[in-house]
Amino acid sequence: MKDDFSNAQRAEILTQALPYIKRYNGKTVVIKYGGNAMVNSRLKEQVMEDIVLLHLIGVKVVLVHGGGPEISEMMAKLGKKSEFIDGLRVTDKETVDIAQMVLAGKVNKSLVNMLEMSGGKAIGLSGMDGRLIEAKIKDEKLGFVGEITSVNINPITDLLDKDYIPVVSTLGCDAKGNTYNINGDTAAASIAGALGAERLIMMTDIAGVLMDKDDPDSIIPEISIDRAKELYETGVISGGMIPKVDCCIYAIEKGVKNVVIMDGRVPHSILMELLTNEGAGTLVTA
Repeated sequence: MKDDFSNAQRAEILTQALPYIKRYNGKTVVIKYGGNAMVNSRLKEQVMEDIVLLHLIGVKVVLVHGGGPEISEMMAKLGKKSEFIDGLRVTDKETVDIAQMVLAGKVNKSLVNMLEMSGGKAIGLSGMDGRLIEAKIKDEKLGFVGEITSVNINPITDLLDKDYIPVVSTLGCDAKGNTYNINGDTAAASIAGALGAERLIMMTDIAGVLMDKDDPDSIIPEISIDRAKELYETGVISGGMIPKVDCCIYAIEKGVKNVVIMDGRVPHSILMELLTNEGAGTLVTA
């Protein structure tokens, strides 16, 4: 395939990225990855390549992942039907065992392997390792769906200090040994807050916060917490976007500098967000 870029153009692109490389060098960025952005294999490879590139230029990247579609697929194979209430999976004992098998096993280790194959150094964790995420039952009718009670960030910082990319699956535990399925966005916001991250990137399957939910070109490039609350009242932020923006606000209140909601299906959207002037998606700020 013919290359449309000259060496001079490549060099110019790299120099334009320099201020952003300097800005994020040595800083912590948490990336929430899951859902439809994980389904396309080529797109998944590009996301892993972007993460490795950030790691190599000195960004401390923490990858937090879900795996809802994979859990549903495994449940179907085992003849078990998925049930949801208000967007949360009803999780009985058998379902939480399946979630643990899929999230801490198949999905986590495949992402670690892909990062390694792209030239990175990665180690997989679940929220149960080192009691990283402690939780309690969120609602009896949901079963083993967890509400986070505390985050012990030491396992992640130990890996970052040793120049690894931590890859965290969103499971939690309690003092009685119970395992909980944790909402991925909530887990990422809690981890980013505990780390005091420079940025939390929420990869979704829409462009960002839209003024008109039916028009992908009506994206709002940046909103403050106060503006977000106004958009709740006017109904611009509604449905499934409400819990995502709630997580953004929670992360900022916990100490994250800013959060971006962006379309994880766009190739190299992470690099566009962090290393260009235009960015990608909707930036939520204090």
